[in-house]
Amino acid sequence: MARFFLLLLLLIFAVSLEAISNSEILKRADSFMVSGDQSNQIRAYDDYKNLYLRAITENDSNLKLQSLKGIVKSGTVLNIDVSKYSKELQGLSSSANSYHPPEPKPMKETKNIKNMHVDPLHKLESVRWDENRLFLTFDREINDRQVTYLTNHDKAKKRYRYIFDIKTSMLIKAQNINKAQIDMIKLSQYDPESLRLVIENGSDIKISHNIDSRTLEINFQLEPQKIPEVITNIQPSKKGKERVIVIDAGHGGEDPGAIGYKSYKEKSVVFDISKELEKNLKSRGYKVYMTRNSDKFVKLSDRTKFANEKGASIFVSVHANAVANGNANSAHGIECYFLSPSRSDRAKNVAAQENSADMSDMNMYGKDSYLNLLNHHNILASNKLAIDLQRGMLGAVSKKYKNVNDNGVKEGPFWVLVGAQMPSVLVEVGFLSHPEEGTRLASDDYRKLLAKGLAEGIERYFANCK
Repeated sequence: MARFFLLLLLLIFAVSLEAISNSEILKRADSFMVSGDQSNQIRAYDDYKNLYLRAITENDSNLKLQSLKGIVKSGTVLNIDVSKYSKELQGLSSSANSYHPPEPKPMKETKNIKNMHVDPLHKLESVRWDENRLFLTFDREINDRQVTYLTNHDKAKKRYRYIFDIKTSMLIKAQNINKAQIDMIKLSQYDPESLRLVIENGSDIKISHNIDSRTLEINFQLEPQKIPEVITNIQPSKKGKERVIVIDAGHGGEDPGAIGYKSYKEKSVVFDISKELEKNLKSRGYKVYMTRNSDKFVKLSDRTKFANEKGASIFVSVHANAVANGNANSAHGIECYFLSPSRSDRAKNVAAQENSADMSDMNMYGKDSYLNLLNHHNILASNKLAIDLQRGMLGAVSKKYKNVNDNGVKEGPFWVLVGAQMPSVLVEVGFLSHPEEGTRLASDDYRKLLAKGLAEGIERYFANCK
């Protein structure tokens, strides 16, 4: 049934596209871009992607050039990584004179933004606290030239502001970062190429910062608290109790998933974490469903179908990693993925491992085509959810365990997330193949901390939802 539904969806989509000429779609996409509305810009991006697929199918070089220009322009405005398309565009343009990707229109309150380029921006992968130190970790190295620190003290009004601007970096959605003893900490996209972190307080704070490879570390000199601080435990509001969460324990039954150190099976480890997460969330007042409540196999397509039927607010699929013996001692860490066509070989390899159990619904060509035709309206929310889940897990386990590696938040073509009508994330809780991390994942204490961190990440996500 699921196979029939997906094939029918693709057929309807293809027929509807054929009814509209390429020039009409291009004209529509261009008008969406001119409107300046973000939702229209997302529609424009999807139209340009659809035209790109048509151009490949029809071997139309001119259409390919126009669609690539549109992808780069709209993707840059939306802060989507379009580096792959930019390189392809530059290659096409060099053979037909030259073309430089257009500058996106600057956001409001942005002045004199020049020399805009389409190189991929630094993506913020995680934000976490370690006592009085705040760590912002990006997907690539940053340097001192990219970070500007300013202060603005109004002693008369007793308002003290500390501002960090990080150039060539991006955040999907503005977020508040809670910290006792500080009135407000907010992280937002200041302009298309800059993040801005604003710290505001009623009294002066001594702040220093340091850059170490991919991480900006900000140190706060705060008075010791008499009552121990709980950083990430946000109590759900009454509205939060109405949220529906579907937890998907990966694999099951005849599909053991990854086999790791001392033959630990992924299906068993992630099921225990998922059940603990279910208990934790129910105790906080949420309505929770499990895609499987025992050691049984569930088709990938049926998992998100179940979430859709339950009217889930979010879908969280829990998995564990493993690598070949030759790399077992070096590969370790926690990471989260949200659904998107693959952006890297690493993401593609992880996805291939998780997808391998059940690809009966569609062949690889059909799968890649479907992913490229995805509506991107949930991608931004899924990215935000992934960041909160990543932060929650790292915050929970790092308090007790050392050397927990932050592998960050990534995009990947995970088939288990296809079809979800709500923000959805695939969580990789660690590497079963790593001797130390595999042993931790087999322990009740570590699994409970991971579940607690996931619950706190979910609460943080809902607390920041408008």
